[in-house]
Amino acid sequence: MLDPDYALFAAIAEEGGLSAAARRLAISPAMVSKRLVRLEARLGARLVHRTTRRLALTPAGECLFEDLRAILSALDDAERRVTGAAVEASGLLTVTAPTSFGRMHVAPHLGRFLDAYPLVTMRLDLSDEFADLIESRADVAVRIAADPGAGLTAHRLATNRRILCASPAYLARAGMPASIADLEHHRLLAAQGQLPWRLTGPRGGVNVDGTSHVRTNSSEVARELALAGVGIALRSLWDVSDALADGRLLQILPAHEGLADVALFAVHLPQPRPPLAVTAFIAFLQHLYAPAPPWERPAIAPAPQAF
Repeated sequence: MLDPDYALFAAIAEEGGLSAAARRLAISPAMVSKRLVRLEARLGARLVHRTTRRLALTPAGECLFEDLRAILSALDDAERRVTGAAVEASGLLTVTAPTSFGRMHVAPHLGRFLDAYPLVTMRLDLSDEFADLIESRADVAVRIAADPGAGLTAHRLATNRRILCASPAYLARAGMPASIADLEHHRLLAAQGQLPWRLTGPRGGVNVDGTSHVRTNSSEVARELALAGVGIALRSLWDVSDALADGRLLQILPAHEGLADVALFAVHLPQPRPPLAVTAFIAFLQHLYAPAPPWERPAIAPAPQAF
């Protein structure tokens, strides 16, 4: 049996506040605060930063919480084995993902996952920033990157092909680029930090530098601008495959694509025995995107070379 004060601290960390933990444990907020102070005194370390607006774990609290999560998961599995109960994924599963990708390729499938694992409850947080798994209390992060993050357990889910594309209206107006050098005379579209573009082609790697015709901090805005005929964008296939299929966007310079070092990963904090909900969700994503992700087409029709 886990020390009651440790269980109380785990509830505080999972719920994100003393009052929420009190409701979960059916005790008063004052009692939660008193027992937290008692645990901190016993350990000789502050575990929680208390402010009027939010609760945040200290570095010591983060370390303790991660250890407790592994212990609680192991205890739950052991109890189920001893009692003969089926070991089943359960509990709150917090997932973070990039905004567009999460909206397009994670959220639509969650119903199937939750039907398969009815004891799991989910929280899905979408952000284009790399979420700190400890600070955000996330169990799984979906990341699109060359490096999924040091010190994390990473599961590669799929490749991330990126192609140059523009709308037929823009190409009719501005002309078809015949070479990478021609891009210098075109309007480029990219979110903040996405230029220069690092491409690979028949002669190896090449960089395309410049300034986005519209400055934005949103990758979704860059996509919408390309669809609206404002310029040329370097987009992931998962983001534009539908628009390519129905002709709203056309691939240009098909011999050149974004470097293949960027991929799609699911990451979590390293644990000897990850919670079953974590392993089940990652296996679910792997099944969704294998052997080839749904946005990968057998062939993408390039733009015609003249209008």
